[in-house]
Amino acid sequence: MASLTSPPSVKIIGANGQISLGKQFAGRQVLVEEKEAGVWLIRTATVIPDNERWLHETQAASDLSKALAWSAQNPASNAQTDALLSSVLSSPSPSE
Repeated sequence: MASLTSPPSVKIIGANGQISLGKQFAGRQVLVEEKEAGVWLIRTATVIPDNERWLHETQAASDLSKALAWSAQNPASNAQTDALLSSVLSSPSPSE
């Protein structure tokens, strides 16, 4: 991965404690580490919510990859959808 460096620039921390890194980073998530008093390391990051982390585990990623490959080889059709909906709508509900 190419590393882009830029010359140091002076930023002013506002009265509310914020610093602007520039519009190119607007909306991005960052990790802020305080290495020592007054020394911060700021890195862009992608954060995975806890309830979605399982998707990135080896088994889930493998299963998902297989499912996507299967779906590419077996595209859905309107006839299949209509038949499925028809069979669901015509079957008695569990409460009947």
